[in-house]
Amino acid sequence: MDCAQMSVKNGKKTKTVLIVDDDPQMRLAMKESIGRMGYNVVLSENGQEALDKLRQPGAEFSMMVTDMRMPRMDGLALLKEVRRGSSPLPVLVITGFGTVETAVEMMKEGATDFLVKPFPFDRLQKAVEAMLASSGCAACSQGGDSGTPELITANAGMRKIVELAGKLAASDITVLIEGESGTGKELLARHIHRSSGRSDKPFVAVNCAAIPDNLLESELFGHEKGAFTGAVDRKKGKFELAQGGTILLDEIGEMPLLLQAKLLRALQEKEIDRVGGKSPVPVDVRVIATTNRDLWKECEEGRFREDLYYRLNVFPVNVPPLRERPEDIEELSDHFIKTYSLLAGKRIEGLDCSAMAVLKARKWRGNIRELQNVMHRAVFLAKGPLIEESDFMFEQAKCRADDAPAGKIRDMERQLIMDTLKDVDGNRTMAARILGVSVRTIRNKLKEYGENFS
Repeated sequence: MDCAQMSVKNGKKTKTVLIVDDDPQMRLAMKESIGRMGYNVVLSENGQEALDKLRQPGAEFSMMVTDMRMPRMDGLALLKEVRRGSSPLPVLVITGFGTVETAVEMMKEGATDFLVKPFPFDRLQKAVEAMLASSGCAACSQGGDSGTPELITANAGMRKIVELAGKLAASDITVLIEGESGTGKELLARHIHRSSGRSDKPFVAVNCAAIPDNLLESELFGHEKGAFTGAVDRKKGKFELAQGGTILLDEIGEMPLLLQAKLLRALQEKEIDRVGGKSPVPVDVRVIATTNRDLWKECEEGRFREDLYYRLNVFPVNVPPLRERPEDIEELSDHFIKTYSLLAGKRIEGLDCSAMAVLKARKWRGNIRELQNVMHRAVFLAKGPLIEESDFMFEQAKCRADDAPAGKIRDMERQLIMDTLKDVDGNRTMAARILGVSVRTIRNKLKEYGENFS
Protein backbone atom coordinates (compact mmCIF):
# COMPACT_ATOMS: atom_id res chain seq x y z
CA MET A 1 0.00 0.00 0.00
CA ASP A 2 1.33 3.43 -0.93
CA CYS A 3 1.86 5.53 2.20
CA ALA A 4 -0.32 8.31 0.80
CA GLN A 5 -3.31 5.96 0.71
CA MET A 6 -5.80 5.33 3.50
CA SER A 7 -8.51 2.72 3.86
CA VAL A 8 -12.03 3.79 4.66
CA LYS A 9 -14.23 1.86 7.07
CA ASN A 10 -17.73 2.93 8.03
CA GLY A 11 -17.15 6.26 6.35
CA LYS A 12 -14.03 7.00 8.43
CA LYS A 13 -10.36 6.85 7.52
CA THR A 14 -8.44 3.98 9.08
CA LYS A 15 -5.35 5.14 10.95
CA THR A 16 -1.98 4.18 9.50
CA VAL A 17 1.06 3.17 11.56
CA LEU A 18 4.59 3.47 10.16
CA ILE A 19 6.93 0.71 11.42
CA VAL A 20 10.70 1.25 11.07
CA ASP A 21 13.06 -1.64 11.82
CA ASP A 22 16.02 -3.15 9.99
CA ASP A 23 15.15 -6.67 11.21
CA PRO A 24 12.75 -8.14 8.60
CA GLN A 25 11.31 -10.72 11.02
CA MET A 26 10.66 -8.05 13.68
CA ARG A 27 9.06 -5.77 11.06
CA LEU A 28 6.67 -8.48 9.92
CA ALA A 29 5.87 -9.56 13.48
CA MET A 30 4.96 -6.00 14.49
CA LYS A 31 2.99 -5.54 11.27
CA GLU A 32 0.93 -8.63 12.01
CA SER A 33 0.36 -7.61 15.64
CA ILE A 34 -0.73 -4.04 14.84
CA GLY A 35 -2.61 -5.11 11.72
CA ARG A 36 -4.80 -7.39 13.86
CA MET A 37 -5.96 -4.26 15.68
CA GLY A 38 -7.54 -2.98 12.46
CA TYR A 39 -4.90 -0.40 11.55
CA ASN A 40 -3.09 0.04 8.24
CA VAL A 41 0.64 -0.64 8.48
CA VAL A 42 3.47 0.72 6.29
CA LEU A 43 7.00 -0.73 6.66
CA SER A 44 10.45 0.86 6.36
CA GLU A 45 13.80 -0.82 6.94
CA ASN A 46 15.75 2.26 8.04
CA GLY A 47 15.31 5.83 9.19
CA GLN A 48 16.06 7.48 5.85
CA GLU A 49 13.46 5.39 4.04
CA ALA A 50 10.93 6.22 6.75
CA LEU A 51 11.71 9.93 6.50
CA ASP A 52 11.15 9.82 2.75
CA LYS A 53 7.74 8.23 3.29
CA LEU A 54 6.78 10.77 5.94
CA ARG A 55 7.65 13.59 3.53
CA GLN A 56 5.78 12.09 0.59
CA PRO A 57 3.02 14.49 -0.60
CA GLY A 58 -0.34 13.49 0.85
CA ALA A 59 1.20 11.13 3.42
CA GLU A 60 -1.15 10.49 6.35
CA PHE A 61 0.41 8.66 9.28
CA SER A 62 -1.19 8.35 12.70
CA MET A 63 1.95 7.27 14.57
CA MET A 64 5.41 5.79 14.10
CA VAL A 65 7.07 2.78 15.75
CA THR A 66 10.84 2.81 15.29
CA ASP A 67 13.81 0.73 16.36
CA MET A 68 16.85 2.56 17.77
CA ARG A 69 19.80 0.87 16.05
CA MET A 70 19.51 0.85 12.25
CA PRO A 71 21.80 1.47 9.25
CA ARG A 72 21.78 4.75 7.25
CA MET A 73 19.77 6.62 9.91
CA ASP A 74 19.13 5.33 13.43
CA GLY A 75 15.98 5.85 15.48
CA LEU A 76 17.28 8.83 17.43
CA ALA A 77 18.39 10.67 14.28
CA LEU A 78 15.00 9.91 12.69
CA LEU A 79 13.20 11.22 15.76
CA LYS A 80 15.22 14.45 15.67
CA GLU A 81 14.40 14.95 11.98
CA VAL A 82 10.69 14.43 12.61
CA ARG A 83 10.66 16.87 15.52
CA ARG A 84 12.80 19.40 13.60
CA GLY A 85 9.77 19.96 11.41
CA SER A 86 7.63 20.49 14.55
CA SER A 87 5.59 17.42 13.68
CA PRO A 88 3.43 16.22 16.60
CA LEU A 89 3.46 12.66 15.20
CA PRO A 90 3.36 10.22 18.16
CA VAL A 91 6.53 8.11 18.17
CA LEU A 92 7.02 4.78 19.99
CA VAL A 93 10.70 3.84 20.25
CA ILE A 94 11.84 0.22 20.45
CA THR A 95 15.18 -0.25 22.20
CA GLY A 96 17.25 -3.08 23.58
CA PHE A 97 19.18 -0.66 25.74
CA GLY A 98 16.59 0.42 28.30
CA THR A 99 18.60 2.58 30.67
CA VAL A 100 17.11 5.65 32.27
CA GLU A 101 19.70 7.73 30.44
CA THR A 102 18.61 6.45 27.04
CA ALA A 103 14.92 6.82 27.84
CA VAL A 104 15.31 10.38 29.10
CA GLU A 105 17.31 11.33 25.99
CA MET A 106 14.58 9.94 23.76
CA MET A 107 11.87 11.77 25.67
CA LYS A 108 13.82 15.01 25.50
CA GLU A 109 13.94 14.61 21.74
CA GLY A 110 10.16 14.11 21.65
CA ALA A 111 9.52 10.35 21.87
CA THR A 112 6.03 9.64 23.17
CA ASP A 113 6.85 6.28 24.75
CA PHE A 114 9.35 3.42 24.50
CA LEU A 115 9.45 -0.38 24.80
CA VAL A 116 12.47 -2.42 25.84
CA LYS A 117 13.25 -5.61 23.92
CA PRO A 118 12.18 -8.33 24.40
CA PHE A 119 8.52 -7.47 24.99
CA PRO A 120 5.22 -9.35 24.62
CA PHE A 121 3.21 -8.19 21.63
CA ASP A 122 0.17 -7.48 23.77
CA ARG A 123 2.31 -4.76 25.40
CA LEU A 124 3.02 -3.34 21.95
CA GLN A 125 -0.70 -3.36 21.16
CA LYS A 126 -1.55 -1.60 24.43
CA ALA A 127 1.09 1.08 23.81
CA VAL A 128 -0.16 1.70 20.26
CA GLU A 129 -3.79 1.82 21.37
CA ALA A 130 -3.03 4.23 24.22
CA MET A 131 -0.96 6.57 22.05
CA LEU A 132 -3.54 6.76 19.29
CA ALA A 133 -6.37 7.24 21.78
CA SER A 134 -4.59 10.02 23.69
CA SER A 135 -3.37 11.93 20.65
CA GLY A 136 -6.15 11.50 18.12
CA CYS A 137 -3.23 12.00 15.73
CA ALA A 138 -5.09 14.26 13.36
CA ALA A 139 -2.23 16.61 14.11
CA CYS A 140 0.00 14.76 11.66
CA SER A 141 -2.63 14.14 9.03
CA GLN A 142 -3.51 16.05 5.90
CA GLY A 143 -7.10 14.93 6.30
CA GLY A 144 -10.02 15.88 8.52
CA ASP A 145 -9.20 17.04 12.03
CA SER A 146 -12.00 15.49 14.07
CA GLY A 147 -9.63 13.49 16.25
CA THR A 148 -7.56 16.41 17.54
CA PRO A 149 -7.45 16.65 21.34
CA GLU A 150 -9.68 19.28 22.90
CA LEU A 151 -8.11 22.38 24.42
CA ILE A 152 -7.62 21.96 28.16
CA THR A 153 -7.92 25.07 30.30
CA ALA A 154 -9.31 26.22 33.64
CA ASN A 155 -8.31 29.86 33.06
CA ALA A 156 -11.19 32.31 32.57
CA GLY A 157 -9.32 34.39 29.99
CA MET A 158 -8.32 31.33 27.99
CA ARG A 159 -11.89 30.03 28.08
CA LYS A 160 -13.04 33.30 26.51
CA ILE A 161 -10.47 32.82 23.76
CA VAL A 162 -11.75 29.29 23.10
CA GLU A 163 -15.32 30.63 23.01
CA LEU A 164 -14.23 33.35 20.57
CA ALA A 165 -12.51 30.75 18.41
CA GLY A 166 -15.79 28.85 18.17
CA LYS A 167 -17.51 31.99 16.88
CA LEU A 168 -14.72 32.66 14.37
CA ALA A 169 -15.16 29.16 13.01
CA ALA A 170 -18.57 30.07 11.62
CA SER A 171 -16.96 32.28 8.97
CA ASP A 172 -13.94 32.07 6.67
CA ILE A 173 -12.34 35.14 8.24
CA THR A 174 -8.52 35.07 8.28
CA VAL A 175 -7.15 34.72 11.82
CA LEU A 176 -3.72 35.70 13.15
CA ILE A 177 -2.86 33.88 16.39
CA GLU A 178 -0.05 35.48 18.38
CA GLY A 179 1.75 34.14 21.44
CA GLU A 180 4.96 32.65 22.77
CA SER A 181 6.20 29.27 21.58
CA GLY A 182 4.54 26.34 23.30
CA THR A 183 1.34 28.14 24.35
CA GLY A 184 -1.01 26.10 22.16
CA LYS A 185 -1.42 28.34 19.11
CA GLU A 186 -1.61 25.45 16.67
CA LEU A 187 -4.08 23.58 18.88
CA LEU A 188 -6.31 26.67 18.85
CA ALA A 189 -6.05 26.82 15.05
CA ARG A 190 -7.11 23.17 14.84
CA HIS A 191 -10.02 23.93 17.17
CA ILE A 192 -11.19 26.64 14.77
CA HIS A 193 -10.96 24.24 11.82
CA ARG A 194 -12.69 21.43 13.69
CA SER A 195 -15.59 23.75 14.61
CA SER A 196 -15.96 25.13 11.08
CA GLY A 197 -17.93 24.04 8.05
CA ARG A 198 -14.63 22.87 6.56
CA SER A 199 -14.02 20.27 9.28
CA ASP A 200 -14.46 17.34 6.89
CA LYS A 201 -11.80 18.78 4.58
CA PRO A 202 -8.01 18.83 5.02
CA PHE A 203 -6.18 20.75 7.71
CA VAL A 204 -2.62 21.35 6.47
CA ALA A 205 0.01 22.90 8.73
CA VAL A 206 3.16 24.49 7.29
CA ASN A 207 6.00 25.38 9.64
CA CYS A 208 7.58 28.37 7.88
CA ALA A 209 10.55 28.30 10.27
CA ALA A 210 11.42 24.63 9.66
CA ILE A 211 11.61 24.63 5.85
CA PRO A 212 14.71 26.10 4.12
CA ASP A 213 14.02 29.33 2.22
CA ASN A 214 14.89 27.78 -1.15
CA LEU A 215 12.34 25.00 -0.64
CA LEU A 216 9.50 26.92 1.00
CA GLU A 217 7.99 28.23 -2.25
CA SER A 218 7.76 24.72 -3.67
CA GLU A 219 6.31 23.42 -0.38
CA LEU A 220 3.60 26.08 -0.39
CA PHE A 221 2.72 26.32 -4.08
CA GLY A 222 4.11 23.12 -5.61
CA HIS A 223 6.19 22.75 -8.76
CA GLU A 224 6.05 21.34 -12.27
CA LYS A 225 8.23 18.56 -13.57
CA GLY A 226 11.62 19.94 -14.62
CA ALA A 227 11.11 23.27 -12.84
CA PHE A 228 14.51 22.88 -11.18
CA THR A 229 17.18 20.26 -10.61
CA GLY A 230 15.60 17.33 -8.80
CA ALA A 231 12.02 18.16 -9.82
CA VAL A 232 11.43 14.79 -11.49
CA ASP A 233 7.64 14.93 -11.12
CA ARG A 234 4.87 17.47 -10.67
CA LYS A 235 4.29 18.13 -6.97
CA LYS A 236 1.23 19.70 -5.37
CA GLY A 237 1.97 22.33 -2.74
CA LYS A 238 0.34 22.72 0.65
CA PHE A 239 -2.26 25.16 -0.67
CA GLU A 240 -3.52 22.59 -3.17
CA LEU A 241 -3.41 19.81 -0.57
CA ALA A 242 -5.59 21.98 1.69
CA GLN A 243 -8.19 22.54 -1.04
CA GLY A 244 -11.60 23.11 0.54
CA GLY A 245 -10.11 23.06 4.03
CA THR A 246 -7.75 25.12 6.17
CA ILE A 247 -4.07 25.95 5.82
CA LEU A 248 -2.08 26.94 8.89
CA LEU A 249 0.94 29.16 8.21
CA ASP A 250 2.86 28.46 11.41
CA GLU A 251 5.51 31.02 12.49
CA ILE A 252 4.66 33.25 9.53
CA GLY A 253 7.14 35.86 10.77
CA GLU A 254 10.00 33.60 9.62
CA MET A 255 8.96 33.77 5.95
CA PRO A 256 11.49 35.55 3.67
CA LEU A 257 10.39 38.86 2.13
CA LEU A 258 10.48 37.67 -1.47
CA LEU A 259 8.08 34.85 -0.74
CA GLN A 260 5.84 37.17 1.30
CA ALA A 261 4.99 39.00 -1.92
CA LYS A 262 3.95 35.75 -3.63
CA LEU A 263 1.88 34.74 -0.60
CA LEU A 264 0.13 38.10 -0.63
CA ARG A 265 -0.87 37.60 -4.26
CA ALA A 266 -2.15 34.10 -3.50
CA LEU A 267 -4.32 35.43 -0.66
CA GLN A 268 -5.65 38.33 -2.74
CA GLU A 269 -6.32 36.44 -5.97
CA LYS A 270 -7.21 33.05 -4.38
CA GLU A 271 -4.90 31.34 -6.82
CA ILE A 272 -1.33 30.08 -6.72
CA ASP A 273 1.46 29.70 -9.25
CA ARG A 274 3.40 26.46 -9.15
CA VAL A 275 7.16 26.86 -9.56
CA GLY A 276 7.74 26.45 -13.30
CA GLY A 277 3.98 26.57 -13.99
CA LYS A 278 2.47 28.28 -17.02
CA SER A 279 -0.94 29.18 -15.59
CA PRO A 280 -2.35 29.92 -12.12
CA VAL A 281 -4.23 27.29 -10.11
CA PRO A 282 -7.38 28.44 -8.23
CA VAL A 283 -7.52 27.48 -4.55
CA ASP A 284 -10.28 27.59 -1.95
CA VAL A 285 -8.70 27.54 1.51
CA ARG A 286 -9.26 29.20 4.86
CA VAL A 287 -6.03 30.80 6.15
CA ILE A 288 -4.88 30.87 9.77
CA ALA A 289 -1.42 32.21 10.65
CA THR A 290 0.54 31.99 13.91
CA THR A 291 3.57 33.88 15.14
CA ASN A 292 5.69 34.20 18.26
CA ARG A 293 7.00 37.55 17.04
CA ASP A 294 5.62 41.07 17.20
CA LEU A 295 4.69 41.32 13.51
CA TRP A 296 4.02 45.03 13.62
CA LYS A 297 7.53 45.59 14.98
CA GLU A 298 8.82 43.33 12.20
CA CYS A 299 7.01 45.60 9.71
CA GLU A 300 8.56 48.74 11.22
CA GLU A 301 12.02 47.19 10.96
CA GLY A 302 11.48 46.14 7.35
CA ARG A 303 11.42 42.38 7.87
CA PHE A 304 7.72 41.86 7.17
CA ARG A 305 5.48 43.39 4.50
CA GLU A 306 2.93 45.80 5.91
CA ASP A 307 0.35 44.92 3.25
CA LEU A 308 0.65 41.22 4.10
CA TYR A 309 0.35 42.04 7.80
CA TYR A 310 -3.01 43.73 7.22
CA ARG A 311 -4.14 40.87 4.97
CA LEU A 312 -3.41 38.34 7.76
CA ASN A 313 -4.40 40.45 10.76
CA VAL A 314 -8.12 40.53 9.93
CA PHE A 315 -8.94 39.05 13.32
CA PRO A 316 -6.06 38.88 15.84
CA VAL A 317 -6.08 36.47 18.80
CA ASN A 318 -3.41 36.57 21.50
CA VAL A 319 -2.77 33.39 23.48
CA PRO A 320 -1.35 34.18 26.97
CA PRO A 321 1.74 32.33 28.27
CA LEU A 322 1.37 29.60 30.88
CA ARG A 323 2.82 31.80 33.64
CA GLU A 324 -0.27 34.03 33.27
CA ARG A 325 -2.57 31.00 33.53
CA PRO A 326 -1.64 29.44 36.92
CA GLU A 327 -4.90 27.49 37.05
CA ASP A 328 -3.83 25.58 33.96
CA ILE A 329 -0.63 24.25 35.53
CA GLU A 330 -2.60 21.89 37.77
CA GLU A 331 -5.18 21.11 35.09
CA LEU A 332 -2.57 20.26 32.45
CA SER A 333 -0.35 18.36 34.89
CA ASP A 334 -3.27 16.07 35.76
CA HIS A 335 -3.93 15.53 32.06
CA PHE A 336 -0.30 14.64 31.31
CA ILE A 337 -0.11 12.31 34.32
CA LYS A 338 -3.16 10.38 33.10
CA THR A 339 -1.80 10.20 29.56
CA TYR A 340 1.73 9.09 30.41
CA SER A 341 0.70 6.80 33.25
CA LEU A 342 -1.43 4.89 30.77
CA LEU A 343 1.46 4.68 28.33
CA ALA A 344 3.89 3.57 31.04
CA GLY A 345 1.49 1.04 32.57
CA LYS A 346 1.70 2.78 35.97
CA ARG A 347 -0.94 3.78 38.52
CA ILE A 348 -0.07 7.36 39.43
CA GLU A 349 -2.75 9.36 41.22
CA GLY A 350 -1.22 12.84 40.98
CA LEU A 351 1.36 15.11 42.61
CA ASP A 352 2.11 15.64 46.28
CA CYS A 353 1.79 19.17 47.69
CA SER A 354 5.49 20.05 47.52
CA ALA A 355 5.75 18.88 43.91
CA MET A 356 2.78 21.02 42.88
CA ALA A 357 4.31 24.01 44.72
CA VAL A 358 7.51 23.61 42.67
CA LEU A 359 5.53 23.54 39.41
CA LYS A 360 3.60 26.67 40.33
CA ALA A 361 6.80 28.50 41.32
CA ARG A 362 8.37 28.15 37.86
CA LYS A 363 8.12 30.73 35.09
CA TRP A 364 7.64 28.08 32.36
CA ARG A 365 9.48 29.87 29.58
CA GLY A 366 8.82 26.84 27.39
CA ASN A 367 5.13 27.06 28.31
CA ILE A 368 2.90 23.99 27.89
CA ARG A 369 5.48 22.14 25.83
CA GLU A 370 8.03 22.45 28.65
CA LEU A 371 5.47 21.34 31.26
CA GLN A 372 4.55 18.34 29.12
CA ASN A 373 8.19 17.23 28.90
CA VAL A 374 8.71 17.65 32.66
CA MET A 375 5.60 15.59 33.47
CA HIS A 376 6.58 12.88 30.96
CA ARG A 377 9.94 12.43 32.68
CA ALA A 378 8.36 12.62 36.15
CA VAL A 379 5.90 9.82 35.37
CA PHE A 380 8.77 7.69 34.12
CA LEU A 381 10.88 8.32 37.25
CA ALA A 382 8.05 8.13 39.83
CA LYS A 383 8.41 5.25 42.27
CA GLY A 384 5.09 5.59 44.07
CA PRO A 385 1.46 6.60 43.49
CA LEU A 386 2.28 10.31 43.88
CA ILE A 387 4.86 12.30 41.94
CA GLU A 388 7.35 13.96 44.31
CA GLU A 389 9.86 16.79 43.91
CA SER A 390 12.66 14.27 43.39
CA ASP A 391 10.88 12.95 40.30
CA PHE A 392 11.34 16.22 38.41
CA MET A 393 14.18 16.68 35.93
CA PHE A 394 14.24 20.26 34.72
CA GLU A 395 16.32 21.36 31.75
CA GLN A 396 19.34 23.04 33.32
CA ALA A 397 19.68 25.57 30.50
CA LYS A 398 16.21 26.89 31.29
CA CYS A 399 16.54 26.78 35.07
CA ARG A 400 17.05 30.38 36.22
CA ALA A 401 17.09 31.99 39.62
CA ASP A 402 13.55 33.33 39.38
CA ASP A 403 12.06 30.00 38.26
CA ALA A 404 11.97 28.55 41.78
CA PRO A 405 13.68 29.17 45.12
CA ALA A 406 17.36 28.18 44.90
CA GLY A 407 17.04 26.00 47.99
CA LYS A 408 14.27 23.97 46.41
CA ILE A 409 16.31 23.36 43.28
CA ARG A 410 19.33 22.28 45.34
CA ASP A 411 17.20 19.96 47.47
CA MET A 412 15.60 18.39 44.39
CA GLU A 413 19.02 17.82 42.82
CA ARG A 414 20.36 16.26 46.02
CA GLN A 415 17.35 13.98 46.41
CA LEU A 416 17.59 12.76 42.82
CA ILE A 417 21.29 11.93 43.17
CA MET A 418 20.84 10.19 46.53
CA ASP A 419 17.85 8.16 45.36
CA THR A 420 19.71 7.06 42.24
CA LEU A 421 22.73 5.98 44.29
CA LYS A 422 20.49 3.98 46.61
CA ASP A 423 18.87 2.26 43.61
CA VAL A 424 22.30 1.09 42.35
CA ASP A 425 23.71 0.18 45.78
CA GLY A 426 26.07 3.13 45.85
CA ASN A 427 27.72 2.45 42.48
CA ARG A 428 28.85 5.93 41.46
CA THR A 429 29.76 4.93 37.92
CA MET A 430 26.31 3.45 37.27
CA ALA A 431 24.57 6.41 38.93
CA ALA A 432 26.54 8.84 36.76
CA ARG A 433 25.56 6.91 33.62
CA ILE A 434 21.87 6.94 34.61
CA LEU A 435 21.87 10.67 35.43
CA GLY A 436 23.91 11.61 32.36
CA VAL A 437 26.74 13.27 34.31
CA SER A 438 30.39 12.41 35.02
CA VAL A 439 31.58 10.38 37.99
CA ARG A 440 33.55 13.46 39.05
CA THR A 441 30.28 15.43 39.25
CA ILE A 442 28.75 12.75 41.49
CA ARG A 443 31.87 12.78 43.71
CA ASN A 444 31.87 16.58 43.98
CA LYS A 445 28.15 16.70 44.75
CA LEU A 446 28.51 14.10 47.52
CA LYS A 447 31.34 16.14 49.01
CA GLU A 448 29.13 19.24 48.82
CA TYR A 449 26.27 17.39 50.56
CA GLY A 450 28.54 15.86 53.18
CA GLU A 451 27.41 12.39 52.09
CA ASN A 452 29.51 9.31 51.40
CA PHE A 453 28.77 6.24 49.29
CA SER A 454 31.70 3.86 49.19
